[in-house]
Amino acid sequence: MIHQLAAVDKRAKISKNVVVEPFTTIAADVEIGEGTWIGSNVTIMDGARIGKNCKIFPGTVISAIPQDLKFDGEDTQTIIGDNTTLRECVTVNKGTKALGYTKVGDNCLIMATSHVAHDCIIGNNVIIANGCGIAGHVEIGDYTVMGGLSAVQQFGKIGKHTMISGGSLIRKDIPPYIKVGREPISYAGINSVGLRRRGFSNEKIFEIQKIYRYIFQMKMNVTQALVYIEKEMLPTAERDEILQFIQNSPRGIVKGYGTGKERE
Repeated sequence: MIHQLAAVDKRAKISKNVVVEPFTTIAADVEIGEGTWIGSNVTIMDGARIGKNCKIFPGTVISAIPQDLKFDGEDTQTIIGDNTTLRECVTVNKGTKALGYTKVGDNCLIMATSHVAHDCIIGNNVIIANGCGIAGHVEIGDYTVMGGLSAVQQFGKIGKHTMISGGSLIRKDIPPYIKVGREPISYAGINSVGLRRRGFSNEKIFEIQKIYRYIFQMKMNVTQALVYIEKEMLPTAERDEILQFIQNSPRGIVKGYGTGKERE
């Protein structure tokens, strides 16, 4: 299943039913799971760990050294989960000694020309549209959908089940379950359509809406809102996740639309 015009190091660990198209290069310290298809003109460098049933389209480069001047040749990895698709000319750099790896989860779709930098952690079922730039040390939660030509500043954190408008510049953290857009990037409601598609009940969606109404629409700052929510609302997994995300966000979260200032 490996084309004769592909350059595959004999030491690479290639599982059953892997297809490697012509003019692709695979280095020695690479592992590829069963059923993965690798298109032509792909470069897979040392440290790549690619899961089962992935699709890697032409021009993609996986596990190149980081674009970080502090990188000093340390032995690090790039981990790609099962059933993930990387479209044309995607680049995913390996980690640095800060974390040791860059990781893209299961069932992800990263569309053409997007870049995932060193030490990023991309969750499961994430969709990143064309031309996005993900800087180093970024964390993106499960089921996030990122619109095309968006960019995330280094060390940024994006919560689960978020929807990000195309062309967004993400300088602040984005808590889970919400939609963001506009410039500067702002809260635009909760991601109710996405939540319903993933089986959230109307009662749970209403609970999440209520939490964010306190945070973004009432006459309280974020600290006051969090204290109020913790006192007045019963503990649930979603409530606690939102509170912990915001409490653990040193750079602050995105602003509420029309508030006129960042939410610190």
